[in-house]
Amino acid sequence: METMPIYKDRFDSALSLESWRQGDEEILRPSGVLDHAASLDLRLALSQRLDAGQVNLTVDLSRLRLLDCAAADTLLRAQLEAQERGGGLRTPGASDLVLDVLEIIGAAKRLRAYDDPPVGAPPPAPDESEPPSQWTTVNELLRQAATMDVKDARRGALRQRAIEHSLPLADRLARRFHGMGESPADLSQVAALGLMKAIDGFDPDYGTDFGGYATPTIVGELKRYFRDKGWGVHVPRRLQELRIEINRVRDTLGQRLGRSPTPRDVAEHLGVAEDQILEALVASSAYRPVSLFAPLGGDDDAGTLADVLGDDDRDIDGVEFRQAVKPLIARLPERERRILSLRFYGNRTQAQIAADLGISQMHVSRLLSRTLEGLRRALLDG
Repeated sequence: METMPIYKDRFDSALSLESWRQGDEEILRPSGVLDHAASLDLRLALSQRLDAGQVNLTVDLSRLRLLDCAAADTLLRAQLEAQERGGGLRTPGASDLVLDVLEIIGAAKRLRAYDDPPVGAPPPAPDESEPPSQWTTVNELLRQAATMDVKDARRGALRQRAIEHSLPLADRLARRFHGMGESPADLSQVAALGLMKAIDGFDPDYGTDFGGYATPTIVGELKRYFRDKGWGVHVPRRLQELRIEINRVRDTLGQRLGRSPTPRDVAEHLGVAEDQILEALVASSAYRPVSLFAPLGGDDDAGTLADVLGDDDRDIDGVEFRQAVKPLIARLPERERRILSLRFYGNRTQAQIAADLGISQMHVSRLLSRTLEGLRRALLDG
């Protein structure tokens, strides 16, 4: 297979993009950080190649450190456009945070991010040089703090400065989870908590930049928050992930179909059974359960949901007993049936029943006790 020379595209953003040809396939290799600004340049580069008739594209992610949702969406849209033109797009070589982001939005398998990087890739372009680490300052602050006593006030000041330098990373990682049903302020707090854990757990002598250590720690804290706290009711993980995929493809399908996609449309697009889509849609309602005290309408006097829900019927337990005792009462002698009717349905006293039947009150009491005891035994014996 012939490999063409390697070229390097430069953009106004931080994106650095190498490209070369292998047979009928063009391979693009971004490096560094692929954030929102860089994703616009990547979209332009992919569109130019598709418009030029190059419909078989591979975006090698092996040299990428960070990738946000905007860049992932750019890759998905380009893949869809390439498929419509009879080609395809894949993104092998993803790892670490890049792979985490693709897994969170449910795009890793579709983009073939688990594949190995292209075989026989050319070495980096000669003018490529690694920029100095942006974490040099934080690494040094934490290294100095580690040499001081825990009670030393200077140690706390150095730690505080390291946190202030690193907060933009926490905020940037939190923004990748915006639009998923949680408050941006809550996500920022969770990311800051993950940053604090990273500060406390970082070992400056290990030889790793603090950013490389803090990023998975913060992302892990955010993912744990969504798993443990985001859902109002526990939902299986497969349904949580399927819900994310459904939300991701809804807009794309709506634009392509010119209407709101049906569950069958979504199922065909994702390659899953329609029943699974329906199950995930039902499970989505568990993410934010409706409060029982939510108003039913815009009017404050309309009442709440709790007002229209059924309550326990205290008489329901008696239904079975009433149905069971009916045939037993029907078999009683006429006099005993009349005594029961007058006592429990006519609310008559024993003295009044005795006068009505022409017998003594003591006799009525004995008949009533004997009848009730017989009915009780018959019910218990079944």
